[in-house]
Amino acid sequence: MSGLRVAASARFFIAAAAACLTASCARGEAEEFDHANLSGLTASTESNLYRRIEAVIVEQDGAILYERYFGDTTPETRIDARSAGKSITALAVGIAIDRDDIESLDAPVYRFFSDRAPFADDGPLKNSITVRDLLSMSSALDCDDWRDSPGNEEKMYETPDWSRFALDIPTAKNYARGAGGFGRFSYCTAGAFLLGRIVERASGQPFENFVQSSIFEHLRITNPVWKRAPNGEVQSGGQLSLRARDFLALGRLVRDGGVIGSRKIVSQAWLSEMLAPHLRATSDEDYGYLWWRRTFQSVKTGHVGHYMSGNGGNKVVVLPSLRAVVVILSTNYNQKNMHQQTTEILEKHILPALEALEPGTPRAAPSP
Repeated sequence: MSGLRVAASARFFIAAAAACLTASCARGEAEEFDHANLSGLTASTESNLYRRIEAVIVEQDGAILYERYFGDTTPETRIDARSAGKSITALAVGIAIDRDDIESLDAPVYRFFSDRAPFADDGPLKNSITVRDLLSMSSALDCDDWRDSPGNEEKMYETPDWSRFALDIPTAKNYARGAGGFGRFSYCTAGAFLLGRIVERASGQPFENFVQSSIFEHLRITNPVWKRAPNGEVQSGGQLSLRARDFLALGRLVRDGGVIGSRKIVSQAWLSEMLAPHLRATSDEDYGYLWWRRTFQSVKTGHVGHYMSGNGGNKVVVLPSLRAVVVILSTNYNQKNMHQQTTEILEKHILPALEALEPGTPRAAPSP
């Protein structure tokens, strides 16, 4: 084992020991879970069979059962999970709706930007775009990051004013809504960026301040590293760097129905709407409101997972049937197999490990 990997393993045991001190954790159970079921994952990552994995955390019933950092990554390292940050924007929009800052999902998008009119390609179709359309990646904008569309995010990054770019994206030819009221699925980061500006305008505060006060402070998330447009506007479409345990806390919030202790952070009604499968996005994935959904298949059975997902294979997966949250952070950016690698880690190593735990096994105290 290389010196770096030895150091990484040592960092895990230091972190685990600290967690035990603060949460009175039952270390024996965590070690049994790790050694019996996930030694293959650790070995495969340390040998670089799984490439550029930075951190893996598995939590069940509020107890961390497995936590590893690889290479130079430590528990304090902030990892850019790319588009996984979009899912935080969905939580922020939901809180703004819960507070009546945003009137409804059907609020017209361009009404929030009347001071920026006129808009390119303006007309009834553009004016019919709603908050719901942007959340579900089904708006009439000709914007698809998976092809060379007019609204492709790489073109936005070349401009000094990302809001102006996004507002002026032309509408798509032959756009139509289906029976459920949604258009076709078209992955659009510029639309998620506009959602951040809508939260700002509706709440009267910068997006990052809204997220910090309404979400992050309650989860003890500090010093997030935001990507910004040239004019200073925060990228609400991803590229947010957080620690692995910060991402875990976000997954836990969703798993626990938007509640921390006795405090309601976001309504269960919003979470249900956000996680519901509104559109088929790929051959095996559904899309809610900036959250993904698919069935992960172990040898034994399938488990529905709701997840944050980003370039590199980054995933924060909530598994209701197993009462679990899994964080896999990876800097395997722009690689063809990046998401397949993460899925293999889940299906080959983590799901069998969770399934092997007997129902009713005592758990450690909830992690901080």
